[in-house]
Amino acid sequence: MEGGFTKEMKATEEVQKICDQTKSQAEEKAGTTFNQFQAISYRSQVVAGMNYIIKVDVGNTPYNYVHLYVYQSLASDGSTLEVTTIKTGMKESAPLEPIK
Repeated sequence: MEGGFTKEMKATEEVQKICDQTKSQAEEKAGTTFNQFQAISYRSQVVAGMNYIIKVDVGNTPYNYVHLYVYQSLASDGSTLEVTTIKTGMKESAPLEPIK
């Protein structure tokens, strides 16, 4: 669907790099530190740049996943990465849903 998010797909090396580059922003927004930060799956949306929703495994707790919402600006604007939202306390089975 044009303008919509893709279906959920297995995380790629590129998506893991996005997670690596935004981990400190995610920790700041969540108010905690993550011992682990492994991308599992993602959805993307082309906008004036790119929106990502990434399911991240953050370690050994009952709800050991976060949903990371990241905006990547256009290359002409520096391709900067910004964590816009993070949902903590998620289960592995929780679907990646756009914020309404």
